[in-house]
Amino acid sequence: MPPRARRVHGRGRIRPLTRHAVVTERTSPAPRAAPFEEPGFTSRARAGWRPGRRVGYASGPTVLPHFPFDRDTWSMHMGIRALGAGEPLFEVSPELLDELALKERLLRAGPERYVGEVEGSRAQQWEGLVLALRILARQQPQHFELTCDGATWTFTHRAKGEVTRFEEGNDASLPQAPLDWLGRQIQEDVMVLDASAPGVPLAAGSLCFPAMWSLPEKLGLSFAEIHAPVPHFADKIGRSSQLLLERLKAAHPVTRTNWGLYPTPRLDLTPDTLPSWQHLADDIDAENAGERVFLRLERQTLTRLPRTGGILFTIHTWVGPVADQLVAPERTGRLHGVLASVPEDTQRYKRLAPFRDALLTWLDRRGAAERQSDAANG
Repeated sequence: MPPRARRVHGRGRIRPLTRHAVVTERTSPAPRAAPFEEPGFTSRARAGWRPGRRVGYASGPTVLPHFPFDRDTWSMHMGIRALGAGEPLFEVSPELLDELALKERLLRAGPERYVGEVEGSRAQQWEGLVLALRILARQQPQHFELTCDGATWTFTHRAKGEVTRFEEGNDASLPQAPLDWLGRQIQEDVMVLDASAPGVPLAAGSLCFPAMWSLPEKLGLSFAEIHAPVPHFADKIGRSSQLLLERLKAAHPVTRTNWGLYPTPRLDLTPDTLPSWQHLADDIDAENAGERVFLRLERQTLTRLPRTGGILFTIHTWVGPVADQLVAPERTGRLHGVLASVPEDTQRYKRLAPFRDALLTWLDRRGAAERQSDAANG
């Protein structure tokens, strides 16, 4: 069998990726639901599922673990904070196996769309991999275990029922590049930024669940170049964001949330998927917008890699219907205020226009009903 080819960003060069002998043992994984056949979605083959319900929640609303709106009107701000004591760097939800299976299907169908690296990034990838596995084993011991015997690391993924042994820095000891392999173990998308280089470029990553961007088009670009299409980024928070990356301290990770609103719950929103779902906005109106518009939440983290000067960047994507997130009247008012004040250029960038008015009307009605209920109970 000929070697596979790994795309190396820059000047269109292709470097072969040979198949390596890797010691991987199979144990008894948790039982799994049958995979859903449509690409871009996690498994839905579960009784009681309806559009937007994340697999693993057999009943009840899909309330996401974070609410990204901390102000009553739209503003361009970083929203960065230190990771709290006891707050995990990586999140594990009941959908772990379903989302890992989805990643595998996407990567089998077109790995060049989701993973990549620039030359010279392997040291940062390896440092990021080992740091991530150490954190996973420490913070999520019910799911992961990591031990070291001399130069050999042994990683146990309890949910997948796999035990993998590798040597740090030995590319032949893993079947994929370090971040490619790491991305197949966790729900997060994972990347490395090279903070030792001018402009803090994107050096490598595994990005299976992007929100209308793709890894290949951003690889090798500086932090400023990556965010150039974002309205108001450069003049509002560009410089402060750059300084944050440059001054990020080891052992002091930070986190933030990002948000989007879409007419689909699918996780894989690479730009070329747009024709398959953009028509869903056509059926959204003021009666059904709360159920048919989905809040897409990205919980992002940044962690300094002390040895190589890289930054490990993770994104955990959560998706649920807007209606399910409004567990308190304050949330309804806040989302309405943000949506009503989003500038037109940002509306276009976030693709809000097809359903924004309908969702605002739905939120108005929801807010009026909540106020009426409060008055009746007050």
